[in-house]
Amino acid sequence: MEEAKQENIENYVSFNDFFTRELKTDARNWQVNNQHILSPVDGAVSQLGSIDKHSIIQAKGKDYSLMQLFAGDTDLVSTFENGQFATLYLSPRDYHRIHMPYSGRLIKSIYIPGDLFAVNNPAVRTVDGVFARNERFISIFESDIGKFAMIMVGALFVGSMSTVWAGQITPSKHRHLAANEYLKDEEIQLNQSDEFGLFNMGSTVILLFQQDKIKWEDNFSAHSKIQCANHLGSLSIKN
Repeated sequence: MEEAKQENIENYVSFNDFFTRELKTDARNWQVNNQHILSPVDGAVSQLGSIDKHSIIQAKGKDYSLMQLFAGDTDLVSTFENGQFATLYLSPRDYHRIHMPYSGRLIKSIYIPGDLFAVNNPAVRTVDGVFARNERFISIFESDIGKFAMIMVGALFVGSMSTVWAGQITPSKHRHLAANEYLKDEEIQLNQSDEFGLFNMGSTVILLFQQDKIKWEDNFSAHSKIQCANHLGSLSIKN
């Protein structure tokens, strides 16, 4: 609680208010320079690495495709073909707010309805294509290293997902695929370390970057613990 902006637990109006509590501004060591990809969450690495053409590693022996993840959006599949991915898991005990790993301008968002399977390690090892079957909200950003995606994946007991620009996204009364494109006159610019959104329970964030734009740090691998602001990756020398 010493990290929380509001340290007195009696001042929280509900359990959910406590569960989604903000941290003090100095609780994480944000070093904003856009030379690094910073961890957007507290949690653990589920998997990270290179996308094999359209195929993403879910767990040992289990893959799923960009086509499944993007619900058939062929333009986005082409955009992130052979790129880089990181799948980051937030357990119920983790900080539940999500921050920007890199600065970017929002150009598209897609809400995709789906299942609500658990996304903990046992589920990820056993449920085929779980991230591409669960409810999810995809945000595509344009940046000085090309496009990148932030994907919030719903899960068992996740009461809702929210973003700073759209408010509460789920639960939705209208559970159908919905896409929005944002023009320059609808400027939604979020800078590295800015708050992006939050989960009301533990879940998963998937990051996608285009080919030859970034490289992941060698000290992170499957099941590594991470905190917001950790250097998760850096700009590729090919960029």
